[in-house]
This record gives sequence, C-alpha cells and structure tokens, in this order.
Amino acid sequence: MISFALNGAEVMVPRDGSLLDALREQLGVRSAKDGCSPQGQCGCCTVWVDGQPRVACVTPVSRVRGRAVTTVEGLPESEAWGATFAAHGASQCGFCTPGIVMRCAARPGDVRQALLAHMCRCTGWQTIVEAAERGPDATATAPTGPSARAELEGGVPQSTGTQVALGRGGFADDTAPADALVAVLGADGEWVVGETLAEARQLSGKVQGRRTTAPLTWPVELPAGDWARTLRTTWVEPGYLEPDAAWCLPGGQPVSSHGNGGAFGGKQEGAVEQVARRLADQHDRPVRVLYTREDVVRRGPKRPPLAAGVRADGTGVARVAATPGLDQLDVPGFQIEPVHVAGPPTSLALRGAVAVELAVLRAALQPGPEYTVGPATARIDDDGTVHVGVDAGDPLDATVLRSYVIGAAHMALGWVTSEGLSVDADGQVHDLTIRSFGILRAVDTPPIQVTISDGTGPAVAVSESVMAAVATAAWARAGWVDSWPVGG
Repeated sequence: MISFALNGAEVMVPRDGSLLDALREQLGVRSAKDGCSPQGQCGCCTVWVDGQPRVACVTPVSRVRGRAVTTVEGLPESEAWGATFAAHGASQCGFCTPGIVMRCAARPGDVRQALLAHMCRCTGWQTIVEAAERGPDATATAPTGPSARAELEGGVPQSTGTQVALGRGGFADDTAPADALVAVLGADGEWVVGETLAEARQLSGKVQGRRTTAPLTWPVELPAGDWARTLRTTWVEPGYLEPDAAWCLPGGQPVSSHGNGGAFGGKQEGAVEQVARRLADQHDRPVRVLYTREDVVRRGPKRPPLAAGVRADGTGVARVAATPGLDQLDVPGFQIEPVHVAGPPTSLALRGAVAVELAVLRAALQPGPEYTVGPATARIDDDGTVHVGVDAGDPLDATVLRSYVIGAAHMALGWVTSEGLSVDADGQVHDLTIRSFGILRAVDTPPIQVTISDGTGPAVAVSESVMAAVATAAWARAGWVDSWPVGG
C-alpha cells in the first residue's frame, strides 16, 4: 500500500495500477474520467500532482507516494469555474470538462496551447477558450436544469449547468453501485467478469492497442455520369469521448450509456445495456459493463463511406457502403445504391449520415461565397474565420444554441479537412487511438462567429443544417477536392 494526500486528506491505496485506477476504483472519485486509458491522449483524467496538471491514466500511482493530488472536488473556486464554463456553453455532455477545468486553472495564459493535451468533440473549443480566458466567476449566469435546446439538438435527454461542467452529469460508469461486478471484453471478444476492474482486465488477457497506421482509403468508386460536383468520403469515427458503459441490477432495467448526451447518434445501436442486463441476471449481482477506447473504435459505428455525384439540376446518384436502413432512406432527387465493402460497422443514426453529405453536394451548386442549407447559412473569410447564421425558431436558450452551432461547425471543418479512419484491405480499423481520428485541436480551429435570428416560430434543430452549410463552405475553400478529408 502507498499513501498520498487527496484534496488535503491522507488516503491509502494499493501500489499497483494507475493513478486513475486508484481515484476511480479505490477512492470513488468520479470527476476524473476515463476517456482513452491507457492511451493518455484525451486529457479527460487530468488532475494536479503537487499543483501541476498530470494525465492520471498514464501516471503510475506509485509515483504519487507522499505527494499531493488535487481533483476538481478539491480545486479552489471549483464552483466558480463550473459557473463560468456553463455560462459560456463551454460544456455540453460534460465528460471532458473537469479535466479541462483542471488544466486551465493550473495554466492560465495561452489557453489554446494549454489545451493541446485535451480532446473535445462537442463544443468546438471556442466557448472553452472564452470561459478559460474569463476565469472563475461565481456570479456567471449558467443555464440550469434540463435544457430543451440541448435535448432538441442532441436527440436525448440532457442537462446543462454548473454540475455538468464539474463532471456530475450522471454518466453510467459514474453511477454504478460500488459492489457491482465489472465486465470487459476479452481478447477473444467474449465478456469477462471480475469482482473489480483490475481483476476483469487481468482475466481478459487483453493488451490495449496503440496506433498502427494504415493509409486512408476511399472504398467506394464514383458513379459514372455528367456531374457538376462529385464527392467521396471514407469512414469517419464519431469520436465521442465517453466510452460506452452501462450497469444493471438483477431483474432491473439497465442504466443507459446515454448519461448526458447522444454521442451524435453513436450509441443508438449500442449493445452494452443488454449485456449488463443479461450478466446481472446471470450472476444475481449488479454488473457494470465497460468498453475501452479501443473497443469503441473497433466495434462502434462509423459514418458510412460514399461516392456521389450531383447534376446541375440538383439530382444525382449516391453509392453508399451497405448500412442497415439504407433501403429506407429517401433523399428526393437522389438515387441511392448500396455497395458492399469490407470495413467497420456503419450507422445512419450518426448525425445526418448520408443525408448531410447529399445536402452538401446540392449546396455546392450555389454560387457562394455564402452557402445555405435549411435554416443555416455559412461562409468562410480569407483569414479562415467562419461565419454561421441560424434561424432556429425559438432559441430556447441562446447560450446553449450558440454552443451547439459552434460544435457542429467544428465537426464540419474537421470532417472536410482532416477526419478519416485508416482501414486495411481486410476491413480492420488500424487507427485505434483518439488522436488518430483527425479531430481538430484548439490551436487548429479558426474563429467561429454565430448570428442567431430572432425566433418567431417553433424551435427547430439546426445542428445538421449547420454541419452541411459549414462543410460546403470549407469544401469550397479547399477547391472542391472530391475526396474528403482533403488533407488525407
């Protein structure tokens, strides 16, 4: 056993494993999130060791013997930091936010450089930078309680507010009973159950992977035709930071992996809830089921690759990797043809999958420099500044709406320029680390200016329209290169 000071109090933990394991599994500290361990790439588990930020999942707990460890629970002015982040819409699902707060509190100054140690999929960085530059402010006015705008844009019940920014968003892996058995995937793809996470991992015989890069490929050939614009995409990882998790009591209903957010549709077809139910009934004990980051990448659904052309009159043909439900997808004016390709699972539940791509193709026929898709317009200045306008009807909450608009714009920019997943000839995913997805970092994200029209009608979701409009503007700026990502 070793001892260290946790938020000012002496604690004793086993000397083996990571600091993150000690915090979450032995000490019940849930603000430090496990987004990618043992990769050390997402920053969600950032804490202080002797006042300096450290990524807990790659810090051996033996190295903090006799030292002072601070989590967001012990952070001076933590509630004020949470209020500031919530007031700026700098936390959506909230999974990455406690680690970011710890980093910003320790490293004031060049915020974007400090954020190089972190990933965030939801917010698009700009609101985080704004919050960090403001600093802790207990008087900041934050959205409180469930937010109708967040639920409308995210597609699942979602809360906003200070508690979410401080990591108390109700994620399944945080709320499981302390005595729950733990189930992880073994090396053979079967579920392995242990009394603790450490035991389950040991029994699994599984060694977590690192990045093994293969070249990007575009597996679907363009259809023949007289096209005004053509577009090919590869597989895209949704990149949500909370790995799939669920727990269940014997004979009960599983606690959803949608703890606070919809993962952009990435968890709509997940299986962990039913696994938790089955194992809880089998063992007559509460069971907590966890995916690692590698499991999410290998097994989670991707945006299906496609190749499509659009004529000058707005009609066209789209050849799409065969995906469940594709035969039911109706995009007026487009003929949709499934194509069987070797690759990871794909899903139409991901944010506007296929429909958004075809909306981009149609929008690309507009003369520019401003492109309109439904209630959203977008243009990109010569200096890279992105301008987005939305008419969302009743904004419901302008701060939350602005945050979702910026997040959707950020996703669009990465989708066009940098996001792709390396898949080999056998269809196996090679890029298994979160840094290999191509998600834009804070330093690479241009300013995004948002204009919200005065709402006069019912509230409407705008995220997919924003994604399509910004993607079109980014595509135009890249010179209409027909294979995305254009930097791939």
